[in-house]
Order: sequence, then C-alpha cells, then structure tokens
Amino acid sequence: MSLTPPPHPPSIRTLLDLTGIPTAAGREQRVIAYIERWTAARPALRLRRDAAGNLVISMKRPPRPARAGDGPLFITAHLDHPAFVVERIVAPGTLELSFRGGVNEVYFAEAPITLHLADGRTAAATLIDKAPASTPAGQHYLAELADADEHMADSVAVGDVATWLLLPPEIDNDGVLHTPCCDDLAAAAAALAAMEEILARRAAGAVVQDVRLLFTRAEEIGFVGAIAAVKRRTIPRGARVVALENSRASPDAPVGGGPIVRVGDRLSVFTPWLTAACAQRAEELFGGPSAPTASQTVRSSPPRPWQRKLMSGGACEASVFCIAGYDATCLCLPLGNYHNMAHLDAVQAGTYDAAKLGPPRCAREFIHTRDYLGLVDLLVGLGERLPGPGKAGGLGERFERLYTERAFVLGGATAGARAARASATGSRTGRGVRTAVRAKRSARARGRRR
Repeated sequence: MSLTPPPHPPSIRTLLDLTGIPTAAGREQRVIAYIERWTAARPALRLRRDAAGNLVISMKRPPRPARAGDGPLFITAHLDHPAFVVERIVAPGTLELSFRGGVNEVYFAEAPITLHLADGRTAAATLIDKAPASTPAGQHYLAELADADEHMADSVAVGDVATWLLLPPEIDNDGVLHTPCCDDLAAAAAALAAMEEILARRAAGAVVQDVRLLFTRAEEIGFVGAIAAVKRRTIPRGARVVALENSRASPDAPVGGGPIVRVGDRLSVFTPWLTAACAQRAEELFGGPSAPTASQTVRSSPPRPWQRKLMSGGACEASVFCIAGYDATCLCLPLGNYHNMAHLDAVQAGTYDAAKLGPPRCAREFIHTRDYLGLVDLLVGLGERLPGPGKAGGLGERFERLYTERAFVLGGATAGARAARASATGSRTGRGVRTAVRAKRSARARGRRR
C-alpha cells in the first residue's frame, strides 16, 4: 500500500512555486505575475508599481505607528536571478544571449541551457562560444538549439529568458530544498508568507506594525531596482528597511544553522540599532542567543537555531538603503551552490578535478526549509514588535544595571559607586543573613545526631 505524503503548508507551497519560476534582471515578468495573482487573492492588501517596475505591497488599512515618529517597516527582496536573456536571433536555431549576473566563466563552456518561451514551452540549447559583444548588463554568448527542438526556432523571441538545464524544485528527506532559484525568490516567498501570517494575527486582534513589502528588479547587475526605489522615493523617509537575501553558506554560517541576522556585507556595516533590534527579537522568539557564551554549553543554545554573522563575501541591497540614509539591515538564508555554482570552493581554489568529475556545471541552489521557516517566524515577530533606537537589545538598561550593581569595585570615586557598594553589601548583612546562617548550622547539627 502506498502512502500519500501530507500536503505542504502554504508557506512551503509558496516557496516551491516561486523558486521554480525562470527570471532574469529586467525580465522578471513571470515572478511579477505570480505576486500580482497572490496579492489579488487577498482583499486586505493593495499592490502598486513604481516608475521602475518595482512592486510595493501594503495594507489597505495600515495600523497606526506604535511610537510617535515610527515610519513603516519595509521588508524587501529582489525578483531576479543570474540567467540568460535572448538578445539576437543570429540564424535559424542560433542565438545570441547576454548573461545577467555573476557566475565564474568555467561554468559556461559547452553548457546545456533551457529556453523559456513566451507561450510556456521550453526548448533545449547548448552554449557554443563567447560572443564578442558585451554590455554593462553582461557578457554575450552564442547558443544553438538542440536538434530535437529546431522546429521551435520560429517561436524564440528577443527577450526570452534562458536558464541552466536544471531539475524542478524538490525537498529531500532531510528537509533541504533543491531548486533552480533560491536567490532571491526564496526570500520573496518568505516575505509573502510572513505578510500572510501578519494579516491573520491582525484579524485575530493582535497589534501589528505598518508592514510593507518591496520587491525590486535587476539586483544581480548592480542593485538597479533598489537604486531606482531610492531615487524615486518609493520608500518614504523615516521607514525602517529589512532587506532579505540568500547569502553564500560557509563553515561558519552553514545551511541548516538557522536564519542569519546579517551585520554587514563587503560594502558596508548596516544600521547598528536596527541590526540589534532584529537580533533581540530573534533571541526572544527562538529562546536564546545565536551562540553559547564561553560560560555556557552547547546544550544551552536556543531550541531553534539562528545566526548573527557579518557575511562579508557578497553585497546586498541593505547597503544601498544605508548609503541613501535609511535605517536598514539584512536578514538572510545560508545558501548552497551560490548562483548555481556547484563545487565553487574547489573551482576557486584550483583543486576541482575535471578529469574525475567532468567539466564544472551549474546545479540547483539549496537551502534548508528549517532556516526558511525560521526566517518567516522572525519576520512575523518583527511585524508585531520592532524595538526602536536606544532600546534594541536592552543594552542601555543592561549597562546601567551593571554599573549600579558593580561599580563598587572601582573604589569610592563616585557617589554611585558608594551607593552600589552599600546596596550590594547591605543585602548580605543584617538579621536575615544571620538567621539564615544559624538555620544552616542547626540543620548540619541535626544531621550529625542522626
């Protein structure tokens, strides 16, 4: 008897659906259509496009700010992924394509690709050479349709997207999602899933913030959509911005280690108070700090893992927003096969064994669904409460408490130190302490008589 697996929860279903959609910088129309349908099915939300084609989703009846002066909380993700775009039909069955994104050149040699046609069909092709042309959007390549698909040559059009030849999304028995495009569609899925839950909690009577989603275009060729959003004031002044990313995993930031509160990237360090606020909420929601302190054991780590890392190997849109004067930070998912580049560590180190493994080929990216669900929960937590400047992490109060309790060790230089010492010693003197000591002595004496 065969058993039918249980259906995926809606947040995972969104993840599977979205990360299988072909997309490229400037050619994000399929993902945009999905988000438009998703929003139209939720009457409490509205969607608008800015002049650059970025999408903004907001509540039709936004809640009032929890604190005077608080701007809306913008959760952002980008809609493109490194991929090819057809630039020219050279001859029947021969195409010139640009590659829009960052992938090591060794992965292109005679690589198989898939063309995604406007009518929904796909066609197989193979890269045959690098073309002499290039633009700031990317290097150009020549490709030939496979013999079996030559009859589809008339259906190929300039602007069609092509991707590496990859299998569709699937989740393995360990809960790892293998899919053509995690970066950044897994983050976009998390933003949608979080908004869904925030709406449900608000409908149930919970207090939530004015949360808005911003989906940007053309990030992979230089943050073009995010820069346009800044220039066109798509994000109002005073907004708090939490950018979402999928960032290359490392031994220090592994897949399965939980969502990452990203302190900075190779371009900048993000807004400290907002990063601290996200870390504080993660600690509250997941039951402890991201890593045990030296006085703790691994067993004292939170029951749900999360990470706090610099992630300096890449750059993300949070830097764009910070440089533009916004309070901004980043949350990310640790990503395997970054930009589809399998065996990337070995390729970069020059230790890849092509004789044994064949030429380097792109493969599906992968993330852990536990990390993804943790990111969704953290976004929902931020949507309910986001500590403000000076309150994030409770550090100001913590430092004051430490001084009050322990400044006596500095000597009698300050009245505060004397008061702290008196408070500390006073609790250890007097009748209560003497009574406790006598009680302990009596208990030991009774034990000896027995």
